[in-house]
Amino acid sequence: MKIPSGQIRQSQILTTFGPGAMVDLPNYSIIIGGLNHWRGDRSRIHEERLEERVAEILGLGRVSLYAPPVDEQDPSGPRTGITAFTFPTWFVAQDDSTWKAFNGKEYRTRPLIRWGSLVKGKYLNAERKKKPVVPVRFVQACANGHISDINWNAFAHHNLDTPCRGQLWLDESGSGNDFAEIFVRCEACKARRPLSDATLPYSKVLGKCLGERPWLGPVAKEPCLSKEGDRPLYNRLLVRSASNAYFAQVLSVISLPDTDAQLREAVNQVYEDFLQYAEELNDIRKERKKQKVFNALEGLSNEAVWAEIQRRKAGFSNTKKSIKQVEIETLLASPDEVGEDVSEGDFYARARKLEGLNPLATARIERIILVHRLREVVAQVGFTRFEAAMPDIEGELDINVRRAALDIDPTWVPAIENRGEGVFIAFKKQAIDQWLKQKAVGERGEELHRGFQKWCNTRGIPQDKAKFPGLPYIMLHSLSHLLITAVSLECGYAASAIRERIYAGDSGYGILLYTGTSGNDGTLGGLVQIGKRIELLLISALELGRLCSNDPVCAQHGPENDAEDRFLHGAACHGCLLIAETSCERRNDFLDRALVVNTVSGNSAAFFPDEL
Repeated sequence: MKIPSGQIRQSQILTTFGPGAMVDLPNYSIIIGGLNHWRGDRSRIHEERLEERVAEILGLGRVSLYAPPVDEQDPSGPRTGITAFTFPTWFVAQDDSTWKAFNGKEYRTRPLIRWGSLVKGKYLNAERKKKPVVPVRFVQACANGHISDINWNAFAHHNLDTPCRGQLWLDESGSGNDFAEIFVRCEACKARRPLSDATLPYSKVLGKCLGERPWLGPVAKEPCLSKEGDRPLYNRLLVRSASNAYFAQVLSVISLPDTDAQLREAVNQVYEDFLQYAEELNDIRKERKKQKVFNALEGLSNEAVWAEIQRRKAGFSNTKKSIKQVEIETLLASPDEVGEDVSEGDFYARARKLEGLNPLATARIERIILVHRLREVVAQVGFTRFEAAMPDIEGELDINVRRAALDIDPTWVPAIENRGEGVFIAFKKQAIDQWLKQKAVGERGEELHRGFQKWCNTRGIPQDKAKFPGLPYIMLHSLSHLLITAVSLECGYAASAIRERIYAGDSGYGILLYTGTSGNDGTLGGLVQIGKRIELLLISALELGRLCSNDPVCAQHGPENDAEDRFLHGAACHGCLLIAETSCERRNDFLDRALVVNTVSGNSAAFFPDEL
């Protein structure tokens, strides 16, 4: 069996290297295949709240969650894994020479070759010597996520219908990072064009997008129109290895206690192989005669099992509560901690006593919950290019956002499970309401909202399609980042191993910090121990926020400042609030430490007083 060119962890498949992502290999570049090109046994992951929401986003009646296939270790076993396709199919030969322009300037020049013109993966030059090749750095894509090779012949000749098929050369001057100094040249007719022509705003030089989806197969095309459906989209230049080439759209939920968990878990074990074919109650009795079904359903009545099957076939009932609303209600309902008893299950949380807290902190903190055990399920529903699509304040993806599909006809989506621990801090609604009434807070809120409106305008987002998260969310989000930094310094977890969930709605206000990795991080009890003295870490976090290494520039940053183009930031930068994007639920946007503590700018909009 041929050894695969590389391996990717299951968790990376949902984030960095999912369907439609480009990956560099030693000799060429590939694009990860869609779900229709995944082979091997998949492990089913059950999480109804997530399945229900994903089905709503994709406009389907029912969606299942499966873990990405695991590589088959037996050389004689069937081939498993994820298919990848060579992309791009244009290469630059490592056969350097120089070319002198009419003005006397010399350029480093290399042949631009199609995959079909290579000889055993090598370029055969004029001296009949084989030279290695590397994938061309540039491709074209559109806002709908479609991607394809640039028509280099058409680009060089300024003509989509050019008959000339002369040898193309890529001329570069300097370091090769200035598009104005990169030219595509035809050897036969001497046509030459700078790559910077394709970078002009609203440029149409790369032609209309043909809706190509190479990750789904060579013929997987679809009509490509604007979001409104009234005009075609044009291709845009995309650097293959750039950070804006792929943004995975993921949705996550925290698994919560369920009174019917035993019944559902038992049915899960045998539903797909046996019970899904049941048409009436008597079929359940017949199926129970099979040993596997009998063992799984032991202790459960036929009537209860049949009711569960009917519920599944009818589709999960739509809940009126959002994902985060259910989570915060469950967290706030956690009983007080008694002893060290930790029961079985995916979720176990207990409230600690608030004795010893500073009175100023007690006036703001409602409860501190130690989450000894939790299970997070993360599913990918699609991806975007050029611009990331963020979840809204409730942690749910916008149904109307542009999204590239993972499959031609999706019936399931990839998902992973993360098990760990966490600490939840609930804040008093009355304290936040009183804080919002302060004049300085209102003025700061107007500044942040104007920055948000300018951000929407620069990206062409209608005001009715974007929602400002509100000051409580921005304040809690900023405090969460400060806490993550303080906690990571204290407990030994890497900051990138700690994730956040911000709750700022009608059901309450709070911050959940939890471990979000599928490895060993999160199983050692570090965050729970930190939660027992989180008030000390809160003080450390506030101290971190009062002064930034970039002050006073950071503290005096205005969200409306056009020169800096940081419209979603108040007093926030890499020196104080920005953390690993894998830990942040909003990709490091909507941050302002001036809402948490008083900074050197002196705007007096802080939620926490200087005395704390």
